[in-house]
Amino acid sequence: MEKKNAGFAAGIKEAFRKFLVALKRRPQLIPLAALVIAFLEYSMNLTVISDTTAKIQGPGMGLCGFCTMLFSMLSMVCFGNAFPHRKKVNLPMLILMFVMFGIILFSDVTYLNAIYAAVMRADNPIKVTLNTVYIAYAEYYLQRHIEILCVSIALIVLLPVYSKWIRRIKTSVEVEGNAQMAAIDISGEN
Repeated sequence: MEKKNAGFAAGIKEAFRKFLVALKRRPQLIPLAALVIAFLEYSMNLTVISDTTAKIQGPGMGLCGFCTMLFSMLSMVCFGNAFPHRKKVNLPMLILMFVMFGIILFSDVTYLNAIYAAVMRADNPIKVTLNTVYIAYAEYYLQRHIEILCVSIALIVLLPVYSKWIRRIKTSVEVEGNAQMAAIDISGEN
């Protein structure tokens, strides 16, 4: 039983070492994962955002939702092109990606302002009841999307800093008997 546990622990240790080696080679996977999480946060909750758009029908709400979805997908494509494998950073794609992030943040904030305006207006405000609770959910998910997107932007900006830290992590495998390698005669003389 102990051999199974030791083998399992060694397997987990080796898998973690391989994961760290992959991160050392491509540290841009960390902000890419954050971008994917931000995209999934928005797209998985698109139903409540669409229902909110249909209920409030504020000016530009549909366009804001469309822009957020479109530029979220396109920013991931730009990210892949901005950080090619084993090449220098593609600066035009990086700039285009940050422009898209600005459009996404502007669209989300505009959408949130349309929700606030509809709920808090003086004449005929939209009441958030049990039947219209999706409006509160839409506000919550948009705020979370903005937060995750800001974390993604920070991870992209700080990529040169923490990629150096990740490269300093020792991931080499210690092989027994390497200390005796100097004692082996490789000259080929008999």
